[in-house]
Amino acid sequence: MLLIKRATIVAPQSKHHLKTRDILIKDGKINAIKAKIETTKSTQTVDAGGAFASIGWMDVGARSGDPGYEHREDLDSLKSAAAAGGFTALATMPNTNPPVHSKSEVNYLTASNGKSLVDIYPLGAISVNCKGEEITELYDMHEHGAVGFTDGKALQHAGLLQRALLYVKSFDGLVMNHPNDLTLSKDGQMHEGVVSSSLGMKGVPEISETLMLQRDLTLLDYTDSKLHVNNISSAESLKLIAAAKKAGQSVTCSVPAMNLALNDEALSTFNVQVKVKPVLRKEKDRKALIKGLKNQQISFVSSNHQPLELEAKAVEFPRAEFGSIGLETCFATVNTALEGSLDATEVHQLFAINPRTVLGIALPKLEEGEEANITIFSLKEEWTFGPGHIRSKSQNTPFLGTKFTGKALGTVLRDQHYLDF
Repeated sequence: MLLIKRATIVAPQSKHHLKTRDILIKDGKINAIKAKIETTKSTQTVDAGGAFASIGWMDVGARSGDPGYEHREDLDSLKSAAAAGGFTALATMPNTNPPVHSKSEVNYLTASNGKSLVDIYPLGAISVNCKGEEITELYDMHEHGAVGFTDGKALQHAGLLQRALLYVKSFDGLVMNHPNDLTLSKDGQMHEGVVSSSLGMKGVPEISETLMLQRDLTLLDYTDSKLHVNNISSAESLKLIAAAKKAGQSVTCSVPAMNLALNDEALSTFNVQVKVKPVLRKEKDRKALIKGLKNQQISFVSSNHQPLELEAKAVEFPRAEFGSIGLETCFATVNTALEGSLDATEVHQLFAINPRTVLGIALPKLEEGEEANITIFSLKEEWTFGPGHIRSKSQNTPFLGTKFTGKALGTVLRDQHYLDF
């Protein structure tokens, strides 16, 4: 049994909302939530000290190296990194080897669910081998647990995207795409602007994102389907999505945590750890994305977790691969970037409710008798991110030595838990 003392419950529909309570977990279920529960010798007891407890958080879009790239990340290290970041659920990208493009890979990823700290909800590939050519058996993957469909990169083939949008309507499925027209951004290293020009680097223009986004929204209107725009990076993209929503289209969007915290000036020293996709854009874009998050135009934040081996980053800037790990620092990055303007209920909405709502996943409940699925977090704790906080196999992060405000303190999923307080 596990007894969490003095946790401030975040559950807007509950009578316990924003009240300090003890939570007793027995046999993987919430046995009791009371103002005070007595400790027994057989019970493991931890004191949350008033920290918040909400239903477990979910990240959408983390990349696993398993199968095929286990030297970067395996399922155990991925789940460990997720738990350290406060997540009890992950919707993972399909770009593995083999890709998640059939029911076999979906079943492989979900096989350990129910027995570990984190449940995985696979995103299935739209095209065979993620090549953007031949459509996969979307319905078959959906029936075996795939919660959405994406190639994990920008789908260049408009006809294929149209067919996918039409196909998923039969089972109320979701298509996800990251807009990036490669005919405009090929070989680009960073945002096209003053900084890229001063460094002599080929840029990724904003229009490479907005042009494809306009295409995707046009196809969405034509098919009357559902689309999630994954990882937007610009103010103009946000305007296009807002207009589509106003017109009644079923579209949602997300933003990477790093794009809320940093702009393209972070690359002025050729720091390969901030060479990411989508690229970091201008300060006005960063501020617009923060505003979009606050006014709920953006549904949720993604960790954009992309583990890479040392050899992929410890090279000259143009040769370095794009990507950074992000699960361990996602919440802290967001809370710090927003300068403490998020309250506990907004955090609960952004990290626990909205990702599941977008993907059509049933919400856990923080109530007596329910399966334990809990994240414990602090909005005020100040801490410095160091190598000892990394649970991923990979170390590619720009945040080592960064002082954050706000921290994920622990997770409980059924009879498993990770506690850092």
